[in-house]
Amino acid sequence: MQKTAVITGVGPGLGASLVRKFASEGYQVGLLARSSGYIQTLTAEIEASGTKAIALPTDIADSQMVETSFNTIREELGGVDVLINHAGNAAWGEFDELTAEDFRRSWEVCTFGSFVCTQQVVPDMVEKGSGAILFTGATSAIRGRAGAIAFSSAKFAVRGLAWALAREMGPKGIHVAHIIIDGVIDTPSVRERYQLSEDEPLLLPDDIAEAYWSLVQQPKSAWAFELDLRPHNEEFFT
Repeated sequence: MQKTAVITGVGPGLGASLVRKFASEGYQVGLLARSSGYIQTLTAEIEASGTKAIALPTDIADSQMVETSFNTIREELGGVDVLINHAGNAAWGEFDELTAEDFRRSWEVCTFGSFVCTQQVVPDMVEKGSGAILFTGATSAIRGRAGAIAFSSAKFAVRGLAWALAREMGPKGIHVAHIIIDGVIDTPSVRERYQLSEDEPLLLPDDIAEAYWSLVQQPKSAWAFELDLRPHNEEFFT
């Protein structure tokens, strides 16, 4: 039976690379994002390659929308074998610049959204005794920094959610892992925004996707909870 992967927060960077990677490995894919335009285009690309995919515009901070989207996934693709909680929200600014709404929205998307999506897949995974739930983390998940109070607090919470979930789900055959993206992901828009040269080492989305795939392939006797990924930039290793 063909397996199914769901990726939340799909955009033209890492989200797209994750979709393409799992589709290339024979997975049916469900794509969730707030905006429909890009995921519709990417879904058409995946289906043109012969793999079934569905695009579901979803605000994952809305639990009712999440439930509706996952009901559609189960009806059209079957039970979910891999969930990648990739959606995030960042409100940048010093403490006195942040509004309560900025802070709340970061938490709702990063933490609450990951929780409600995970709720939708755990029952089927427990019944099968297998599955993988992966969480996209960031440097801010382990080290707070000025100007990223909302994002740091939300990502710290995501890591705690993943860690506690791994302890509960591991004995039930479900691999839960957290991936720290310790650096800037390479996209044309990022290089243009920060005026980076082509030789500036950044994290390549396709290479990150390979790391996610490696987690899904790990045998149960040697599961990793956390990967810490960074580019080959000297400043990250000194």
